[in-house]
Amino acid sequence: MTEAAPCPDATVRLRFRRVVPSDSAAITDAVRDPRVYRMLARVPPDQNRVQTLAWIATHDAARRADTDHVFALIHGEMFAGVMGAHRTSVSDPFEIGYWLVPDAWGKGLCTEAGFALIAWLEQTRAARALVSGYFVDNPASGRVLRKLGFLPAGRWPMFSAGRGEVADHFQMARIAAKR
Repeated sequence: MTEAAPCPDATVRLRFRRVVPSDSAAITDAVRDPRVYRMLARVPPDQNRVQTLAWIATHDAARRADTDHVFALIHGEMFAGVMGAHRTSVSDPFEIGYWLVPDAWGKGLCTEAGFALIAWLEQTRAARALVSGYFVDNPASGRVLRKLGFLPAGRWPMFSAGRGEVADHFQMARIAAKR
């Protein structure tokens, strides 16, 4: 594994940076929008700023353990969302997760960010296999994942903290081309 750059390279329209405590208000506001939290597995609908700050406080240790790499997506001067890669242990593949603020939807930003994150994971973390998924009622996320090279790997119920219930979920996987 090569020495890790701190963040993926900037894209044409996006800058990546680590999530910092001063992002907590923007993150909390965004994830309290039902259009966002309903599509996320781990975010409750009533998340408050203290919970957001507690989540941000876990990032440094998780980055050092190489189990979480979470980035703020900046579009111009706007906080556009969050994208990251998580795994329970270093022997597991990374799971890609993301969300954008609704004002950033429909512009191709998630796909653009996804390509940059995947390239960064392959170059700095030697990631060859990745997983992700989306709730069945979020086909836009499925289109993003297919553009990023993910293929269907299964369909089963998954608990959504935002919904407070189990919802139908597609699991996706991506295997990097052999070098």
